[in-house]
Amino acid sequence: QVQLVESGGGVVQPGESLRLSCAASGFTFSTYTMSWYRQAPGKEREWVATITPTGGRKDYADSLKGRFTISRDNAKNMVYLQMSGLKPDDTAVYYCRGPGSWGQGTQVTVSS
Repeated sequence: QVQLVESGGGVVQPGESLRLSCAASGFTFSTYTMSWYRQAPGKEREWVATITPTGGRKDYADSLKGRFTISRDNAKNMVYLQMSGLKPDDTAVYYCRGPGSWGQGTQVTVSS
C-alpha cells in the first residue's frame, strides 16, 4: 500500500532554513504528482506546493513563492521541500501528499 514518511522537521529561528523529506513507497513514484501541505494550529490544512512526475512543473502557494522550493528524486522515491527565510507563521505540521494518501506529518516550529 501507499506509504509516505516525512522527516526533517524541527525548531528553528526566524530567517533560518530547513529541508523536509518525504520517502514514498508502495506505488510507482515516478508516475505521480506529489504535493506538500501544511496545517498550522487552529487552522485548516493548506496546500503548499506540487511537483509533476518528471519535476518539469512546480507550483506554489502565492504566499510562499520565492522562499520554498519543491523537488524530487525519482531514483530514490523521495520528494523534498526546501524552506528558507522561515517565519513564525510557517509554524505548522507539514504533510506529504501522494496518490490517495497522506504521510503522518512532520512538525516545523519557527520561534526566537
